[in-house]
Amino acid sequence: MGYIERYRKSSCCSASRQDVMGDTGVMAPMEKVDSVSCRAKTNKDQVLIHGGSFFMGTNGKEGYPEDGEGPARKIEVDSFYMDTHTVTNQGFQEFVEETGYVTEAEVFGWSFVFYQFVSERTKRKVKRMLQQTPWWLVVQGASWKHPEGPDSNIWQRMDHPVVHVSWNDAQAYARWAGKRLPTEAEWEYAARGGLERKQFPWGDVLTPDDEHLCNVWQGEFPKHNTSEDGYKGTAPSTSFPPNEYGLYNISGNVWEWCSDRFAKSVHKRGGRSNPQGPKSGEFRVMKGGSYLCHESYCNRYRVAARSKNTPDSASGNIGFRLVSDIQE
Repeated sequence: MGYIERYRKSSCCSASRQDVMGDTGVMAPMEKVDSVSCRAKTNKDQVLIHGGSFFMGTNGKEGYPEDGEGPARKIEVDSFYMDTHTVTNQGFQEFVEETGYVTEAEVFGWSFVFYQFVSERTKRKVKRMLQQTPWWLVVQGASWKHPEGPDSNIWQRMDHPVVHVSWNDAQAYARWAGKRLPTEAEWEYAARGGLERKQFPWGDVLTPDDEHLCNVWQGEFPKHNTSEDGYKGTAPSTSFPPNEYGLYNISGNVWEWCSDRFAKSVHKRGGRSNPQGPKSGEFRVMKGGSYLCHESYCNRYRVAARSKNTPDSASGNIGFRLVSDIQE
């Protein structure tokens, strides 16, 4: 059995802090979030997503039943504003400078980094990797401002999505920005860009006319990325053409946190009008896939795909974008 086949359709191309520390039981530290002052609300860099109904999830064979993707069901969402792109390093730096916020990766002292991005010097100090997904290294000193470890920086990546941010970190940023994380239904409705029952924001073909429209893995995962789309790691947040709603990189690049708790049976008991997700659960939903997703291993850059992680987890391929409610 080959390297790829052994891990085919496993727990996806993200890593959980729980796999290293066990069941931490960590949920949103609201006292930490509540201590962040709220800015004046603004819809800068957002687009209005007009409410409506759509078929959420999929009945297609490309889906992952164990993720609770299907069956497809008709969902209604109200209108809202959504960020045109993920929060960037520049935006997150402004938040940190203004509030003094310290991310959970910094508090824990480490985060997950894909093995090919770690320098030989830093790699010699790595003492642990994940057994089921050995391409994830536990790197001391990895954080949003040192994405590949202490000998890396973001100076030339200020327009890239911020990474190594947990769900809790995203909540804190959202409070400061006067916004919120999208629900899974809002995210998927917006990602589809008005198209019904399509795999991607632009249709059913990943590279129409051989054009790359998102940042995902090309080649043999996890050994060789040919980077035919132009990027090995993250791409700038406004790379590639936006979908019909004006949203950039809604598929690929980085996983995006949603507000919902994760449940496989959400299609059975999640509601049909503005669903908010389950009321309890230790995991939070992530959508969109990342630059590490590949058809042979993690075909989760489809708009119906979903994954989960603990709210304290962070890695080099998880970011977020925010939404705002319509003010009456």
